[in-house]
Amino acid sequence: MKKEDTVKLISAEGFEFVIDKEAAMVSQTIHNMLTSPGSFAERQHGEVTFPEISTTILEKICQYFYWHLQFASGKETEFPIEPELTLELMMAANYLHT
Repeated sequence: MKKEDTVKLISAEGFEFVIDKEAAMVSQTIHNMLTSPGSFAERQHGEVTFPEISTTILEKICQYFYWHLQFASGKETEFPIEPELTLELMMAANYLHT
């Protein structure tokens, strides 16, 4: 896979998740960061840092992006969410427009 086909998402703790760009584009916020005209650092480097999103939550978000690509086309499946992550995950999802 070529570097331009991936995106690096960086958590508050500095942990890096390298995922397919197509998966990252599930988020309208990330899509806008990577496709907006101009010379934004996110677009130039293919990296997005989330200083307010913990590693645990960002990992779950990355899992959701891939789940969305696979199952959002109409199949009746649920994305599993641990109850203790619900509040933080909802706040992150709201920010990411997912």
